[in-house]
Amino acid sequence: DEKEKFEPTVFRDTIVQGLNEAGNDLEAIAKFLDAAGSRLDYRRYADTLFDILVAGSMLGNLQSTRIDDNDKTKMTNHCVFFADEDHDAIRNYAQVSKG
Repeated sequence: DEKEKFEPTVFRDTIVQGLNEAGNDLEAIAKFLDAAGSRLDYRRYADTLFDILVAGSMLGNLQSTRIDDNDKTKMTNHCVFFADEDHDAIRNYAQVSKG
């Protein structure tokens, strides 16, 4: 019985790439996340997924800084932190996150 490797950075890169390719269309983002859920282990990487959807990349151990080294391929602007600061925009991101 082999143990499956825990690779949150590979997961992050896959999710970030898909979000960035979806563009600014929240419906396309929701479709990507739904389709990716059938092949990616969202439960195993729940913390990483939450970090990406809220902060745009993985957060460090102190949960106060991203660990993307300012590499644009490891971060996305399609997250709550970069959403417009109004109720509807935040609600839309929350609905995407719930799937």
